Amino acid sequence: MSFIDDNFLLETDYAAELYHDHAKDMPIIDYHNHLPPEQITNHHKFKNLTQAWLAGDHYKWRAMRTLGIDEQYITGNATDEEKFLKWAGAVPYTIRNPLYHWTHLELQRYFGIKGMLSDTNAAQVYENASGQLQQKSHSAKGLLNQMNVEVVCTTDDPSDTLEHHISAQKNNMVPKLLPTFRPDRAYAIEDGGSYQTYTEKLGNAAGMQIATYQDLLMALKRRIAHFHKIGCRLSDHGLEQLYFFELGIFDIESIFKKVLSGKVISIEEIKYFKFETLLHLCKEYHKKGWVQQFHLGALRNVNQRMHFKLGPDTGFDSIGDFRQALPLGSFLNLLDSTDQLPKTILYNLNPSQNEVFATMVGNFNDGSIKGKIQFGSGWWYMDQLDGMERQLNTLSNMGLFSCFVGMLTDSRSFLSFSRHEYFRRLLCNMLGNDIKKGLLPKDMVHIGKIVRDISYYNAKAYFKF
Repeated sequence: MSFIDDNFLLETDYAAELYHDHAKDMPIIDYHNHLPPEQITNHHKFKNLTQAWLAGDHYKWRAMRTLGIDEQYITGNATDEEKFLKWAGAVPYTIRNPLYHWTHLELQRYFGIKGMLSDTNAAQVYENASGQLQQKSHSAKGLLNQMNVEVVCTTDDPSDTLEHHISAQKNNMVPKLLPTFRPDRAYAIEDGGSYQTYTEKLGNAAGMQIATYQDLLMALKRRIAHFHKIGCRLSDHGLEQLYFFELGIFDIESIFKKVLSGKVISIEEIKYFKFETLLHLCKEYHKKGWVQQFHLGALRNVNQRMHFKLGPDTGFDSIGDFRQALPLGSFLNLLDSTDQLPKTILYNLNPSQNEVFATMVGNFNDGSIKGKIQFGSGWWYMDQLDGMERQLNTLSNMGLFSCFVGMLTDSRSFLSFSRHEYFRRLLCNMLGNDIKKGLLPKDMVHIGKIVRDISYYNAKAYFKF
C-alpha cells in the first residue's frame, strides 16, 4: 500500500464511503487566500518548482531554519535548484508536521509524483515538476482548474485598482475571481510616516484628498462601493484582538490630525482609533450585505533582528495570548444593539480559546440567517489534523457543526488547494469513526448531505457570490 492511497486518513468503511461518494467531487469555494490576482488572469507560468512551491512559504522556511539550513538556501541568493535540493533533504525530517502530508499530497495531486521526497530523488522531482509547470495545464489558472476551484477570493487593499478582477469578469473567467476588502493599513496609525504615505495613496484611489478623519471614512466608503461593484462580498481584518471603548472617550479627529502632523500618539489612542474606524467599516459592510472576517490572536514579528533583516511575513510570527472574550463580545454587541452586525466569521489562532470563540458565536446567531456568525476554520498554525479536529469538535459541542462554511487555504501558494481534500478526508473520518462507535446512526444519506454542505453548499449559500 502506498503512503497516500485512495483511503488516506480514512480509517473506516463509513469514512471512505462519505469521502468518495459525497465529498471528493464537490467544487471548491476558496473564500480566503493571498494569491496574486495578476498571476491568475495572466496565466502565469512558474519558471520552476521552487518558484511555485517555496517562494513565500514561511511554513517551509521555519522548518528549514529549525534543521540548521543556512538562510541563503531559504530567502537568500542560492539558485532555485539549490534551494529545492535543500528543501527536499529536509522533508524526511518533517514527519508528524503537516508539511510532511502536504508535501506528498501536493506532489501527487498536481504532478502525479508518488513516493517519498528526499535528497536521493530531489533532482529528478525538480526536473519533472518544473517541466510540467511549463504546460498550460500547470499555469496559475490551470492549477486552480485542476482542483475544481469554482471561486477564488483574494485579499486586497482598499487602494488596489482591482484591474485583474475586472479583466477576469469581462472574460467570464473560471474560476470566478473576486476581491476581498482588507483595510488593515487604513487604521495602522502606529506606522507613522508610512501611514501618511498610505493615506495619500488611498485618497488617490478614491478620487479625493484625505485631510480629516471624515475624509478618511468617505474614502473608505467610496472604495467599499467600488469593491462591491466588482463583486466583493467579504472583508477581512487581521488584529491581535478587537478593541472596545466607550464612544467619544477620545477625540478621533484630534488623533488623526496628530498622526498626519507626525506627533506622538499613545497606545490607547492607537487602539481607540482602530476601534472606532472598524466600527464605521462594519456598519458599511452591513449595508452592503457583506461577510466580515476577523483573524485574531497572532503575535507578529517576534524576532526583531530577523524582522529588520527580512521584513514581515517571513516566518517569525507566533500564537499570542491576548485578552479576547470581553472586548470581542462588547464590540459585536455594540453592532448588534442597532441591528448593524453583519454576517461574521471569527478565526482564533490560540486553541486554548476555542471554547471562548465557539460560544461567542452562539451569542449573536439570532435566527435571521442560517449560521450568521461562524467559528472559522482552523487558521495558520491550527490548519493541521489536530488543530482542525479540535476546532470541529469544539464547534460540534458548543454550536451546530452542520452549519459550518468549511475550509479555506489562507495561502499564497497555488499548490495549496489539496488542503481542501485534506480537510474533507479529516471531516469524513471523524464522522465515520462516530458511526462505527455508535455515536451516530448509519444514515449515510443524511450524513452524506451534511458532508456535502460543509464541503461546498453551506459556503455557496452563505456568501451568495
